[in-house]
Amino acid sequence: MNPGGGLSRRELLALGGGAVAAPALAARASGGDGPRILRYAFPVAETSFDPAAITDLYSRTVVAGFFEAPLEYAFLARPIRMRPNTAAEMPAIGDDFRRFTFRLAPGTTFADDPAFKGQRRELVAQDYVYSLKRHYDPRWKSGNLYLLENAGILGLSELRRKAIADKAPFPYDTEVEGLRALDRYTFEIRLKNPSPRFLYYFCDGSFTGALAREVVEFYGDKIGEHPVGTGPFVLKSWKRSARIVLARNPNYRDVRYAEEPPPGDAALAAAARERQGRRLPLLDEVHIGIIEAEQPRWLSFLTEEMDLVENVPDEYTPIAIPNNRLAPNLAKRGIGMVRYPRADVAVSYFAQEHPVVGGTEPHKVALRRAISLAVDLEREIRLARRGQAIPAQGPIAPATWGYDPAFRSTMSEFNRARAKALLDMHGYVDRDGDGWREQPDGQPLVLEYATSPDQRFRTLAEQWQKNMDAIGIRITFKIAKWPEHLKASRAGKLMMWGVGWSSNQPDGDTFLALGYGPNKGQANHARFDLPDFNRLYERQRELPDGPERLALMQRAARLMVAYMPYKVHCHRIFTDLVHPWVEAYQRNIFVREFWKYVDVNPAVQQRRGGAST
Repeated sequence: MNPGGGLSRRELLALGGGAVAAPALAARASGGDGPRILRYAFPVAETSFDPAAITDLYSRTVVAGFFEAPLEYAFLARPIRMRPNTAAEMPAIGDDFRRFTFRLAPGTTFADDPAFKGQRRELVAQDYVYSLKRHYDPRWKSGNLYLLENAGILGLSELRRKAIADKAPFPYDTEVEGLRALDRYTFEIRLKNPSPRFLYYFCDGSFTGALAREVVEFYGDKIGEHPVGTGPFVLKSWKRSARIVLARNPNYRDVRYAEEPPPGDAALAAAARERQGRRLPLLDEVHIGIIEAEQPRWLSFLTEEMDLVENVPDEYTPIAIPNNRLAPNLAKRGIGMVRYPRADVAVSYFAQEHPVVGGTEPHKVALRRAISLAVDLEREIRLARRGQAIPAQGPIAPATWGYDPAFRSTMSEFNRARAKALLDMHGYVDRDGDGWREQPDGQPLVLEYATSPDQRFRTLAEQWQKNMDAIGIRITFKIAKWPEHLKASRAGKLMMWGVGWSSNQPDGDTFLALGYGPNKGQANHARFDLPDFNRLYERQRELPDGPERLALMQRAARLMVAYMPYKVHCHRIFTDLVHPWVEAYQRNIFVREFWKYVDVNPAVQQRRGGAST
């Protein structure tokens, strides 16, 4: 062991060379017929389990196991397609994408909870009406409200504004034109403007999933600790920021595995055939640990305390997947690899309301563009991200409609000489001879970049330090855990922050939303508000997919490059590794609750040394 607390490369390779029994793990009492449990870890802590209160990826992933939207994405289908979930059929669409009528399948019930007073509670249309209204209720401070307000559901924004003006509780019982239950199983949504992709929102249970009103009222402000839905899992236990245990929902309706993989993958097709007709979820439990540091997260997988490592930590990719191939010593253990591009962007934002880095004046734009030009992206991807990303040319991510692989811009350009020339030209020069540039008015020029304490962020911060030192700009780092930065960012209290933004739908609108003015403090953490961009965004949103919409999206993307409210670094590539008892593991990047399709073979797990905790 390294006395400093880390393991050497040789020691890590030795661990990877053979199965190492995890200490203090309980053996299965029931042999090969034991429970099917999937164990893995998040690198970031959850924040809440209330769909109206969360925006972070990891909380949304958990919540999607509890709450169900009317629709879902077919798990193995390529290209991506929607299908009914709690709905009986695909919704009827009318009035030029302004009217959507959902009809639910009878018989779906909520998980048991004291709020129901011992009665079995059926899911009805009014539950979706109520749950959508919760995003408009100022009490819950929904970070997803902008999505619904942008869609323009008739009457709801006005109802919200009146409640705020009157300082009154949100009037849930007031019916509005745009959101009504037509009968027990049917609800209708009407929009002000056309929204051809509106249905995508209803494939995400972490956003549009149904809650029962009596549960929310029963738990009040503690509702984020009591997720009661109709989904395949229930919350069995929870130690905040440490461990989350989900168990099979005994009330989950009879849903059978019926996935059809795309042609060309014989192994996946065989695995799908083997599971056809089995009742979902295939797992009995999901155990999620919170392990922020990369080393213990990686070692927990090597020592078989975890069955899955989702996205091999950057520090260990040279050991686990040298040249992006599974290491031979891991392959000998039967470990499987699934590699997939994420529909995401890794960005650093510049707060547009900050007096140093914000604003649309030429010298402020020049400062942001100079900073972007000084970022050695090739070195960042190679060293800090270990090659697990591709450079970004603009804000729209791969695997979404609107992404153009041929699009080129200055977003990924590295040119220190040009960066220095821009700074000199706009008055950011060293006036006092101390080696550091000042602002044009002579005030100090100091950047403050928010980051987190784990190794990956430390490495990225080191790259920022070197890049800014090279052009004579001071940079300091504000270190805190991710949830703390999220809270500060929503309130507009950070100057710069580096985050990832991923899409749960196959459309580039998700990424253009980062720059839309009315989304300030929600998707738009930079608080960018440019009228020309806003008009382009609004127009593309109303058009069906096609050349006209694509041209508008590209114009909007170019404005984000030109004004640089975000330095878009890259699009990440994830590699998941699984032990051999996790069978036919596959991912759909737009499906959060992938666990219900995952199978664990207890007999193989016990034979190979893994055990449930």
